[in-house]
Amino acid sequence: MDNELIPWNDQGQLEVLTFHLDQDIFAIEAGLVCEILDLLTETAVPGSRDLVGSVVNFRGKVIPIADLRLAFGLPRGEATIDARIVVIELDLDGEPVLIGLKTDKVLEVTTLGQETREPTPAVGMRWRRDFIRSLFRHGDSVVVLPNVEAIFARAEAAAA
Repeated sequence: MDNELIPWNDQGQLEVLTFHLDQDIFAIEAGLVCEILDLLTETAVPGSRDLVGSVVNFRGKVIPIADLRLAFGLPRGEATIDARIVVIELDLDGEPVLIGLKTDKVLEVTTLGQETREPTPAVGMRWRRDFIRSLFRHGDSVVVLPNVEAIFARAEAAAA
């Protein structure tokens, strides 16, 4: 396992925001999260890829909206009262970029420990291994920490 890819604190922990996509629990590093928004009116971007197919206007900024369900081969979800957009800031090609991630439901900010980390299985995964940074045991659940940099780097390469 590649521990240097995860920014552990001095106690070997990582603070994350957890959320649902379909029936699965995912997590994003809390330090990447800028805002959690109610759903906003999206504007489709003609000719764009499915993963980032629309934008929203929030406080005068145009923010691309990504549907991580598509990156993980999940069916598109219907918007519900619990759905939210988690706005994160990523460094892509040396530039800070705001991206909104559609979620089915934001759960909580929590801490994941190094000792609960599990290797990503080489077989039996329904998702691309390079899109998963790590898996964690959390209570009775498994939490997926996606490799958002790899997901969006691949989307950028496909668009070029």
